[in-house]
Amino acid sequence: MKHFEFENDKLIVLDQRKLPFEKEYFVCSTYQDVYVAIKDMIIRGAPLIGIVAAYGVVLGFKEIIEKNMEPTKIYEIINYLASSRPTAVNLFWVLERMKKIFEEARNLSQSQIYSLLLQEARKIEDEDKNINKKIGENGNTLIKEGANILTHCNAGALATGGYGTALGVIREAQFTGKNIHVYVDETRPYLQGARLTAFELSEDGIPNTVICDNMAGYLMKLGKIDCVIVGADRIALNGDTANKIGTYSLSVLAKHHGIPFYIAAPVSTIDFNIKSGSEIPIEERSEDEIRFFNDKKIVPDGSKVFNPAFDVTPAENITAIITEKGVIFPPFEENISKLKEK
Repeated sequence: MKHFEFENDKLIVLDQRKLPFEKEYFVCSTYQDVYVAIKDMIIRGAPLIGIVAAYGVVLGFKEIIEKNMEPTKIYEIINYLASSRPTAVNLFWVLERMKKIFEEARNLSQSQIYSLLLQEARKIEDEDKNINKKIGENGNTLIKEGANILTHCNAGALATGGYGTALGVIREAQFTGKNIHVYVDETRPYLQGARLTAFELSEDGIPNTVICDNMAGYLMKLGKIDCVIVGADRIALNGDTANKIGTYSLSVLAKHHGIPFYIAAPVSTIDFNIKSGSEIPIEERSEDEIRFFNDKKIVPDGSKVFNPAFDVTPAENITAIITEKGVIFPPFEENISKLKEK
C-alpha cells in the first residue's frame, strides 16, 4: 500500500481523511504544505508524522536555495514543523536528526546540504519499515494460536513507513498461520479504526469485526478477547504511554478482566527525558470534529465539547511494551533505562 512518496521535489501523501471510499492525494510542494498535512490530519500516526516532517525539512531547504535565503533559516522551518502537533515524540526526534545533519554539513555547499538532508529523510523512511517488521516479529512471540485480538485507532501501514506497529504484530501473527481474529474499535471522533484499520486488515485478508468503542468491556466479559494491542505516540521513562483517546479505558477494562495489554512502538517513541506520563502534553483538537458527523451537526449549539486527542495509560496497566529491540516487561523504568544505556 503506497500512501506517500517523495519525487521530483514534491511529497505526495494519501489523504487519510477520505479513506476507505475515496483515494485522493495531497501534494506538498512546500514545508508549509507539510505542516498542513500533519496539523489537519491528512496524514497521522506517530512514525509517519516523523517521516513526513523529515521531508518537510528537505522542502524547506529547497526553498532556502531557490530564494537565496540564509541557510540558518532552516531552524525557523524546523521550529514551525515542530509546532504542528504536540504529543507524538517521533516528530521532535526526527527534526533533531535533521537539524544535526544540517549542523554537521553547514560548511558544505547548499546543494550538498540538500542532498544530505534528502538522504537522511530517505534513511529515516527505510529504517521505519525495517523497525516495523522487527516489532511484528518480536510481538508475534506473545500471540497464541487462534487469538482474538482487540486494537484501537490505527497503528498500521498507514500510520508508519509501512507494515505497522500494533498491526505489524497482527500481520506477523496472521502471516505465520496463527488463524487470528481482530476486533477493531471504531475510534471516535475520526473513526480511524473503522475507516483505516478495518480497511488495512480487509485488504490483507485478515478476519476482522468492527465494534463501537463502548462495546469492548462487554466482549471482554464474554471471554471473546485474548489480548489488546495498541500503538503509542509517546512513552515515558516509567512506561506510562500516550495513545489515541480511549486507550486508557481499554487498559482499565483489560486489567479488570485479566487480559494482557500490549503497547507496540519503536524505541524512537520513548521519551527518555520525561519520567512519567504527567509530563506528556495532550493535544486538544477542534470541537467541530465531535460537533459534526459527515458534515452534519449532531451536537446542540448550547453544549460545550471537550476533544482531547490522546490519553495516558499508566504503566501498571501495561503487560509489555513491544519494540524493535525486544519486548520490555516490568519493571519498566529499570528496563527502559537499560535500553537507553544501550
